[in-house]
Order: sequence, then C-alpha cells, then structure tokens
Amino acid sequence: MRFLLKTFLISLSVAAFAMTVTARQTWAETKTILALGDSLTAGYGLDGKDAFPVKLEAALRARGHEIVVINGGVSGDTAAQGAARLDWSLTDDVDGVILELGANDALRGLDPAQAEAALKDILDRLAARKLPVLIAGMKAPPNLGPDYVAAFDGIYPRLAESSGSILYPFFLDGVAAVPALNQSDGLHPTAAGVDVIVGKILPFTEQLLARISSP
Repeated sequence: MRFLLKTFLISLSVAAFAMTVTARQTWAETKTILALGDSLTAGYGLDGKDAFPVKLEAALRARGHEIVVINGGVSGDTAAQGAARLDWSLTDDVDGVILELGANDALRGLDPAQAEAALKDILDRLAARKLPVLIAGMKAPPNLGPDYVAAFDGIYPRLAESSGSILYPFFLDGVAAVPALNQSDGLHPTAAGVDVIVGKILPFTEQLLARISSP
C-alpha cells in the first residue's frame, strides 16, 4: 500500500513538473507588441473589443501566433506627445512596436518637420532598445494644399528607410473617405472599418513578428 501511494505521489510530482515546464515554455514563446498611437489605435467611439489592438491580436492568434498586443493608444496625441510618454508605455516584456502617430499633427496643420523630429526620436530610442518597429503611415488631408501634403506624406517612407523599419504606408488604407466604414465624424473607423485595417496590416505585422523571432 505504501509503495502504491509513493508511486502515485511521484507520478503527481512528475506531472506537475511537466505542466510547469510547458507553461514556462508557452510564456517564453508568447510575444508582446506595443501599439503606440492615437485615437485610431485607442479605439475612439468603439466598444473595447472592437479596438484595433484587440482585433489585431485576435487575428494573429487565429493564424497560430502566441501574441499579446498592448493598446498604447491615447486619443488626441500628437507625435510629440507620443514621444513624451514612450518610456512609461514600454514595459519590460515588449518585443516589438507598431508606431501609429502623426494623424493629429496633420489635422491641426502642425509643421511636418515637428512631427518627423518626434517620430525620429521615438525610432532612435526604440533602436537603442533593439526593438523592431512597424511604422503605420498617415496621409495629410488634401485640403491643406499640395506643399503640405508632399512634406507630410514623405515623413514615413523617409523614416522607414533611415531606421530600417517595416513600413505600412497608410494606416487607413481602404477605410479613409468610405462613409460606411467610418463613424459620423468621418475620421474614426467603425468596427467594420477596423476589420479592414487589421486585414490589410496583418501581413506587415507578421513581418514584424518574424523580426522579433529572428533578431
């Protein structure tokens, strides 16, 4: 009887150890992405479950990725404001960053050079931490004039090239100016609009994950 009890306890210990090892392996394999952005990332006007980071995480998990996407969006943030809060947005477990900032700079007609300098500061600080980045580009409203549009729209390709980051040229591709995919303000996507964004940016996010896995 004692022999059987001892054997049973040993079996339990082995099983518990195996479960612990498996849990640790799963935790180690899980990657964390910080989505650093403005209201487009935060999910302005949407239920929490419909915010971009939540839907992106679900789409990546559906494709077999062990992933956590942190919602680092703050409504109203300019590129400079995003840079100001970068350090406390970056937790120790962040493996890569999606950078979605600049829309508010353009909407307010701020100097494109100011936005570019702030975004470069963010990229330089992320590079110092050896964190790969996916830049989600933005485009200026056409009513600001061709000179402003050319200056602003060129920010993201330049920064992607100089930093070696992955570039998704336009975060609102397929959504901007489509009434059915935007809320009543014409600026923020509906839940269906977020689905379009996620579907289009997904391959670029997988490129980011590949860089995380093979630094």
